[in-house]
Amino acid sequence: MWGTDMTLTVTTDEGQVSVFAAIDHFNSECVGIHASKRGNRFEALEPLRQGVREQFGAFGAAAAAGLKLRHDHGSQYMSDHFQAEIAFLGMTSSSAFVRQPEGNGCIERFFRTLKEQLLWVRHFRNIEELRLALVEFRHSYNRNWLIGRLGYRSPPTARNCHQAAAAAA
Repeated sequence: MWGTDMTLTVTTDEGQVSVFAAIDHFNSECVGIHASKRGNRFEALEPLRQGVREQFGAFGAAAAAGLKLRHDHGSQYMSDHFQAEIAFLGMTSSSAFVRQPEGNGCIERFFRTLKEQLLWVRHFRNIEELRLALVEFRHSYNRNWLIGRLGYRSPPTARNCHQAAAAAA
């Protein structure tokens, strides 16, 4: 299961900006991140497209078959366009309960870390500067962030340990 959501931040030149991300619930790995002036359904799909390309090796019909996608009831995520795109990719929609952000806790926890470590401590001139910082944060987070529920291992280390144990079984 992956989780996806949006948060907001501000740039000095362009004002309020939407930040979208997608997280793998298994190991808290950030599979995609994106910033846009507009926070619409088209922009909300970008982190998923990134994740599908990287995790499944291709972007096309049923590329992510069997994957559940947790999201809230935001208009971006409930739109026909968004739902049709994730169905095309083979994902199953799994919406969290209304007014229950803990139902999508993995992405909410990631956003807390993102805000505390990047968005609340740096100023960005424009969206492009923010995008570059988000990409670097994603790579650093995935490589170096030690997560308690994973035995204080990074997301890729936890995945590799799981895969090794499954192969040995």
